[in-house]
Amino acid sequence: MDEEEDQTMSLTFQPMMESRPIREIAYEVLKKAIITGEIPAGERIVETDYADRLHISRTPLREALRKLERDGLVEYVMRRGVIVHSFTAEDVEQIYTIRNCLEMLTLPDIIANATPEDIAALREMLVRMDELDKKNDVEALSPLARDFHSRLTSISGKNRILRVIEGQDEYIRRFSAMAIKQEDRRSDANAEHHKLVDLVEQKDLPAFEKLMKHHIERSKECCLAALAAKKQNRDI
Repeated sequence: MDEEEDQTMSLTFQPMMESRPIREIAYEVLKKAIITGEIPAGERIVETDYADRLHISRTPLREALRKLERDGLVEYVMRRGVIVHSFTAEDVEQIYTIRNCLEMLTLPDIIANATPEDIAALREMLVRMDELDKKNDVEALSPLARDFHSRLTSISGKNRILRVIEGQDEYIRRFSAMAIKQEDRRSDANAEHHKLVDLVEQKDLPAFEKLMKHHIERSKECCLAALAAKKQNRDI
């Protein structure tokens, strides 16, 4: 068994614990594995192999793969079958544009709704993030940084907008991990997180909106730079 097979064998699938259709569970398991890189870009998804690994029949697997194709996560290639799609610069541009627009809609309500308890909870997260940053523990810091943003936007109470943001969050988590590995950006981003909380506490909406827009744009730029560097390394 090669290294890639070892990675995909870790996929977890527990249909007996779920009331949803098997195809939906299979879709979510595969989607998460692709977005996190557990199933790497360029990997060929052989139906018989993955049906065995997930302990399901090929019919719900095919349905899950069709949905992943609509998401742009896999593609059917002539004479090769289903291939995991790699993220492009255009993907990053579009996903960050969506995130930027949606998060900006929540900012006035974050300012209006934030309580002292909310501020305290955010500052507790920042303490943990500072500790991880000092230890250079990127693996732990990246998801916590996304949790910080999720906690911040949840203060808005804009539940319909938040659900759409959550739909993009899995992608953002992968991109954030790429950006946060860059030490200079990590330091700047951490300082910006502290300033964002300060501005919420001060109820300074114009400054909050300006900094948040800058924060998201800088993350996007770092992700695009990381993608370009990866492409260059492959081309060398």
